[in-house]
Amino acid sequence: MNHVIRNIQQTTIESLDNASRPGRAAPDELVPSRYALRVGEIDVLVISDGVVTPPAESMATNADPAVRAAWLDDMLLSHDAFDWALNEVVVRSGSQTILIDSGLGAEVPDFKRAGHLVHRLEAAGIDLSSVTDVVLTHMHFDHVGGLLVDGVKERLRPDLRIHVSAAEVKFWEAPDFSRTGMPPELAEIARQASKRFVKEYRSQLRIFEEQHEVAPGVVVTRTGGHTPGHSVVRLKSGGEALMFAGDAVFPVSFDHPEWHNGFEHDPEEATRVRVRLMRELAETGAWLVATHMPFPSVGRVAVAGDLFRWVPAWWDY
Repeated sequence: MNHVIRNIQQTTIESLDNASRPGRAAPDELVPSRYALRVGEIDVLVISDGVVTPPAESMATNADPAVRAAWLDDMLLSHDAFDWALNEVVVRSGSQTILIDSGLGAEVPDFKRAGHLVHRLEAAGIDLSSVTDVVLTHMHFDHVGGLLVDGVKERLRPDLRIHVSAAEVKFWEAPDFSRTGMPPELAEIARQASKRFVKEYRSQLRIFEEQHEVAPGVVVTRTGGHTPGHSVVRLKSGGEALMFAGDAVFPVSFDHPEWHNGFEHDPEEATRVRVRLMRELAETGAWLVATHMPFPSVGRVAVAGDLFRWVPAWWDY
């Protein structure tokens, strides 16, 4: 356990935490919005972009409504809207600073509690111009939106590399929403956001097929399922490991991995991917961080009979 206590850190990674300097506090600094840890020699900072609140049924579109309601009751959650965290990750490996996903930006004005990534990076002392690479798990609007905020592109490095799977870029040329539970207005937002993103950043895209090493110990791998090109990022260093699972794992996935999420473009494949990844995490003991797990979304997966159990890290501050 000593390495756990040593590795999970809130403020001791000096290179990632300059927010305590006078005058650097953002307006919402009383809200916990970043959590630092170390995976071997790799520095990791989980950044909260905020919270989105889609309808509660979107987390389990194939569930019996009564069973879904019972699960929500057991978790003391509303039957109307389900609070989904939006977590992004900054990784420093060697000379590279890597941003994994970019949050909502201003793509859905109705989601007023999200879209905070840029100023929360600033509060953590991370200038956009220091980011050498961006990895996109996929191109839904809550993952590319931060890059579409007015003025952001001008602050990024001209030689920025954006890593995304070939299957993902291909899919969004003519996206199919027929198997999702997305309402038409969100589907249209997703379509337009992906189109704008590719138009604005095409020259900086670094396309990979199935797997690509972004930096030492930082590997992105296509899983498919949630979207055809959905990918996860695995960090490995010094005998330690962490997986950023993007939208492969949700809070309900531990009790009901078979429940389909309304944003999944291939729900059956997404379920297979989800179960495979959680089995891997349970076997390896690697840390899990996922986009929509409650912030700071740092924990491990354990087997619980035929299902799984979420084991959150002790918050160290």
